[in-house]
Amino acid sequence: MKLSPRLPALLLAALVVTACAPQTSDNSSSDEDEKTGTLRVWLFQEVGNQPKEKVVDSVVAAFEKAHKDTEVDVEYIPIETRAQRVKAAFNDPKSAPDVMEYGNTDTAGYVKDGGLLDVTKEFGDWSEAKDTDPTAKQSVTVDGKVYGAPLYVGVRALYYRTDVFEELGLEVPKTMAELASTAREIRAAKPDLYGLVVGGAYTYGAMPFIWANGGELATGKGGSYASAIDSAAAQKGIKAYTSLFGDDNCPAAKCAGMGGNDTITAFAAGKAGMAIGGDFSHTAVEAGKVKGKYAVVPLPGVESGSIAPAFAGGNNIGVLKSTSHRTLAVQLMEQLASKETQSSLFDAMGFLPTFADVRQQVAAEEPYVKPFAQTLSAGTKFVPASPAWAQIDSSLVLPTMFQEVISGKKDVAGAAEGAATKMNDAFGSAG
Repeated sequence: MKLSPRLPALLLAALVVTACAPQTSDNSSSDEDEKTGTLRVWLFQEVGNQPKEKVVDSVVAAFEKAHKDTEVDVEYIPIETRAQRVKAAFNDPKSAPDVMEYGNTDTAGYVKDGGLLDVTKEFGDWSEAKDTDPTAKQSVTVDGKVYGAPLYVGVRALYYRTDVFEELGLEVPKTMAELASTAREIRAAKPDLYGLVVGGAYTYGAMPFIWANGGELATGKGGSYASAIDSAAAQKGIKAYTSLFGDDNCPAAKCAGMGGNDTITAFAAGKAGMAIGGDFSHTAVEAGKVKGKYAVVPLPGVESGSIAPAFAGGNNIGVLKSTSHRTLAVQLMEQLASKETQSSLFDAMGFLPTFADVRQQVAAEEPYVKPFAQTLSAGTKFVPASPAWAQIDSSLVLPTMFQEVISGKKDVAGAAEGAATKMNDAFGSAG
């Protein structure tokens, strides 16, 4: 797909419709709803950001043309320092943007901090919202209220070397058991390769093994979550994943400390027969030594023909509660997250759309999207919608658990019990 020449016109048409959006709401910390002036926007600075800027510039130009005496000031902020910037914005509304991009696992924490505006009514009235992927909608929802619009979604699938599989006469694995045995066959035949490259610090690559075996990270909702990582089903998934760390597949000495980027780097460099990577890994793999010698299929589940549930990552667009331009800010949020914009962002950056119909369209035109679209259609999972998740994630609770098992420091039950205790402490402190 190419950037649509109809984008500005379509955006203008949509803007005329959304101009009738609700005006004010009592959940805004600002009593003002100015209809002119400057809207400040924070978006993430990507690697190779210029194509993203081009798409955003088109949205901004259309928005400014449709709203007299309104300007949009876009600033691209580093992802690595977003936590400090956002915290400062929440504490000092005068320095805060009106609209911002944020990671979907940050939603619950930002809501708890009182930074995001409740846009439940506007999202419900937005005609395009009905086509939003259910898991993507879940990522902007806390306690039944909506605090933004999904911008793009990312999932992981199984990358494999077609040349290696052909040479060794291997079939593409259809179950997790076959995945493990195939990985060991590759390693045995080609000791210079990892069979399936895995990482002890690769949380989102490990989660499908837990979910596919019927486990959950936690149970509950809102302020009442409890860890489920030590359940029998979750332990079965932990055992399945950690069993892949060994000299017969991915030696612990080299793989225990690997994260997701490390595993994709190894695969792209031709050092592995298989890897679990995202749609967002496509560009890196294409730029590597395996270009033209790999394919991608959904990660298989426990039962033959099933697809393992994947973590639905991605980013959202939200309005800050402190905005003095509520109506304009919500309209701009909807335009930045619209079907036209998401389609253009896919063309420009490879971001997978959160709208099912738009995703089907891009999958038809770009074959590499198909296995990721299939994975999304099969059903994805998300992390607990609790502000505690940020603490659990940043304190490496799950990687520590995996590494304790891999190193032999603890058995699966002991490591899972320790992780559950840490998770429950975090859930409890989150209130």
